[in-house]
Amino acid sequence: MIGRRGLVGMGLAVTPALARAQTAWPDRQIRLIVGYPAGGPSDVFARLLAAQMAPRLGQPVVVENRPGGGAVLASEIAARAPADGHAWMHVDNGILVYNPALYARLPYDPDRDFTGVGFIGRFPLYIVCRADAPFGDFAALVAASRRRAPTYGTPAVASPHHLAMELVKRRSGLAAEHVPYRGGQAAMQDLLGGSVDLVMIDTATGLPFIRDGRVSEARTAEAAGVPTLREMGHDAVAVGWQGISVPRGVPAPVVARLNAELVRAVASEEVQSRMRALGIQTTGWSAAEFETFVASENARWRPLIRELGIRLDA
Repeated sequence: MIGRRGLVGMGLAVTPALARAQTAWPDRQIRLIVGYPAGGPSDVFARLLAAQMAPRLGQPVVVENRPGGGAVLASEIAARAPADGHAWMHVDNGILVYNPALYARLPYDPDRDFTGVGFIGRFPLYIVCRADAPFGDFAALVAASRRRAPTYGTPAVASPHHLAMELVKRRSGLAAEHVPYRGGQAAMQDLLGGSVDLVMIDTATGLPFIRDGRVSEARTAEAAGVPTLREMGHDAVAVGWQGISVPRGVPAPVVARLNAELVRAVASEEVQSRMRALGIQTTGWSAAEFETFVASENARWRPLIRELGIRLDA
């Protein structure tokens, strides 16, 4: 039996938790942590969404840039934040999918430490060459690569672009040598200058070059005449993508509200106009649908990274 004193003690222990559960959310400033420098694509979209979501939530949403180490620093900060919905993490392929295969030891576990909120958008990837290149389509490129393997540039080692090209090579028979750069713009400039033969680039960086005719793509709404590799019979599907997650343990009603506000923000005309201009594709996924997508990405990419032997902490 529990005596009167025991009941009083239990009541004192439970009351603060009940009070927290009944507090309106959000009740203070929100942090949106971004693992990349200000001015880059991740930062730009984080700020666009923060501006859309803050008025509806009734609290400021402050973008906090914590660049460094493949966004590992930012991911650790977000993973260790209180699970009360006031800290969000801007996530992408690298943070949630690649890093566990690229690093032997991580200070966070994306599978255990984060809960998915929703999807921001996917960035289709193009294989591009100079407009005067001797190969006019992908089949000709593959044939030419058997005589001499071309070089291809990407924004970085272990970027979605690099891993996508390695997947293409395995599924199509293309031979090509990787040349990593510090950013997509640098890779594109070297392509135009003749230092590399190809570049794997995302729509946000590559479309200005494609639209003015300086490079050719080797099908999206922005390049409707360009076939996808799947249409050509190669099972190689890869995109760059972004989303938002929160520390594991954030209450389900808060996650649901966050998802609804994120979907609404992405669908706003201001965000959609920017997305269309950059060729970024969006979808109004629920939190559960986003988590299912991430699990499918894990199954595709982590084994490939380990097979390639790519490591960033060796």
